[in-house]
Amino acid sequence: MGKIVISENITLDGVIQDPSGDEGFKHGGWVGKVTDREEAGKVLAEETLGAEAELYGRRTYEFLASRWPSRTGGLADRLNAMPKYVISSTLEDPEWSNTTVLKGDLVEEVSKLKQEMDGEILVPASIQLVRTLLEHDLVDELRLMVFPVVLGAGERLFGETTDKKPMRLTGTRTLDDELAYLTYELESRV
Repeated sequence: MGKIVISENITLDGVIQDPSGDEGFKHGGWVGKVTDREEAGKVLAEETLGAEAELYGRRTYEFLASRWPSRTGGLADRLNAMPKYVISSTLEDPEWSNTTVLKGDLVEEVSKLKQEMDGEILVPASIQLVRTLLEHDLVDELRLMVFPVVLGAGERLFGETTDKKPMRLTGTRTLDDELAYLTYELESRV
């Protein structure tokens, strides 16, 4: 059975909006260059290399699909070759290799995917998808790379839920002398 793993860059005040600065958000670009943070880059690469597949919302898919297919190297080769799934009711013909569009009921499609796969199904970014997966108890693990900045505005990771979502801290690391890398298991999955 597959394991849904959420991977998010997040500020101290919970903002995940526009970490790279490409979306035009007034506080965007708060991550800076990943290449300036060797340990953080290594952890993100390890997440991708260790996953059996990746799952995206449409906007995240389009962002990544516009960048990765033309790249080469270990991480790019793995990302371009691995199975990718995108939740979308509008995407028709994905051009990025090994991409499958899941168009049906999101909860049913992801539940089915978890049943069919072994290993980790990594979900980077994709805020609307993440919130839906959390709401329907489909998330097994949450990995947060916490950046030492407070933005005071912006879209936050956690929105309203119909019930509390207890989590258990299972790992902590300090990366590049400034980032906290936190791993949580959802208690419904323990």
